[in-house]
Amino acid sequence: MLDGNLKQQLQGYLERISQPVEIVASLDDSEKSQEMLDLLEDIESVSSLVRIDAQRDDSSVKPSFALRRPGATAQVRFAGVPMGHEFTSLVLALLQTGGYPPKIDDLVVEQIRNLEGDLNFETFVSLTCQSCPDVVQALNAMAALNPKIRHTMIDGAVFQDEVARREVMAVPAVFLNGQPFGQGRMELAEIIQKLDSGAARRESEKLSAKAPYDVLVVGGGPAGAAAAIYAARKGIRTGIAAERLGGQLLDTVGIENFISVRETQGHKLASGFEQHVTTYDVDVMNLQRAEALVPGDLLEVKLSGGASLKARSVVIATGARWREINVPGEREYRNRGVAYCPHCDGPLFKGKRVAVIGGGNSGVEAAIDLAGLVSHVTLIEFDPQLRADAILTRKLLSLANVTVITGAQTTEVVGDGQRVIGLKYKDRASGEPRHVELAGVFVQIGLIPNTDWLKGTVKLSPRGEVEVDARGQTSVPGVFAAGDCTVVPYKQIVIAVGEGAKASLSAFDHLIRSPVLAAA
Repeated sequence: MLDGNLKQQLQGYLERISQPVEIVASLDDSEKSQEMLDLLEDIESVSSLVRIDAQRDDSSVKPSFALRRPGATAQVRFAGVPMGHEFTSLVLALLQTGGYPPKIDDLVVEQIRNLEGDLNFETFVSLTCQSCPDVVQALNAMAALNPKIRHTMIDGAVFQDEVARREVMAVPAVFLNGQPFGQGRMELAEIIQKLDSGAARRESEKLSAKAPYDVLVVGGGPAGAAAAIYAARKGIRTGIAAERLGGQLLDTVGIENFISVRETQGHKLASGFEQHVTTYDVDVMNLQRAEALVPGDLLEVKLSGGASLKARSVVIATGARWREINVPGEREYRNRGVAYCPHCDGPLFKGKRVAVIGGGNSGVEAAIDLAGLVSHVTLIEFDPQLRADAILTRKLLSLANVTVITGAQTTEVVGDGQRVIGLKYKDRASGEPRHVELAGVFVQIGLIPNTDWLKGTVKLSPRGEVEVDARGQTSVPGVFAAGDCTVVPYKQIVIAVGEGAKASLSAFDHLIRSPVLAAA
């Protein structure tokens, strides 16, 4: 199951465990059970502290396995074979069950241990989803710290009947005690806040009490990370407030054009940016969404939780989000058949008919990927021809289970009240309405800047992008901007990094010419 190199790495990790770990496997006669047993035997072979207890008459969901210490109750279970992005989740769960503590702040550990009530979490994932491991690992860590918490990871591609019964249409999908709890990427702090009603208020009070920053970066993607690093290297008080550290990188799969890194994945690059930022004296405030900017001698950034941060200069790096098609049914059926990440949610539509809206590179790439999973893909493009690169277009047109419709305007996502069942579009040449029966719609029509919170404060372009000069300066003194939220063309990671550095250097130049910092 595991190649020699991976087994050697696993052996190195498992040397950190100090207590015996039992793997209780619930098996049947399926190929997936045999695949799971092969994986577990490889794990057992590299550590004398790990033992398999295979049970073919156990009533638990099959195939699955639970991790426990001898004589203890299992807190963590994996239903399916946790490979792909979830292999790291398995390794961390083995370490934590074996006595290696999660890397969590002491105050957060105490908060988790104080959570009351029996909390039985289930997380539906796909092994190609980059957002899923964050949720799985957070809940596994909570289960390792609090005996009243249990967590099961469920591979939706393996347990299709359960996916249908729970009406799971997008991953990660988290259930608590059988009821829907959360959808999409969730950080540990976000999960705790949903369980601890007083956590948000305490966090808001803590943030509002912080002293003013010399440079406050708003946004945690490539531009925000670069801005924070360049500011901190100047030795000035630096903070970064982000809705999610990593930004759009967390939704990006393959990256092959970031200079000096021949090939990587979005979540890995995001993790590298975060690690680099935290090596400097930067006050990192994650899960914080900006709601307003108030100009003044001290700039004020108001956050959605009610907190307010002050700074002598601000670098806006809030990036962009998926653009919507804005037709009836899109929002009503989001996560119930309408999706924006084919890598995350594609496996849930295995054997079904889906549509991709958008004929640019992202749309064509999505259609190519989905064609290997679903029974049929219909790609719908507004323009008379596809706008993707020629090499991608040729690949798409070579696929037998893909239909390309150009010159078509999507008019409605059709559902039955529970999930998507079809799509309506209009032929732009004839005006004739058409209908396609399908189970899923993947929207891939580009990005829209996250600048709604700036309207009426800084000058925005007709597209909603922040207007900046050659130095990254906005229309408000002391406020700079960088990355995909600005008018700078070519939305690329490498460009965002450079623009973030430039905006930060410009902010520092602004500060040294101001009386406050000059006096300091």
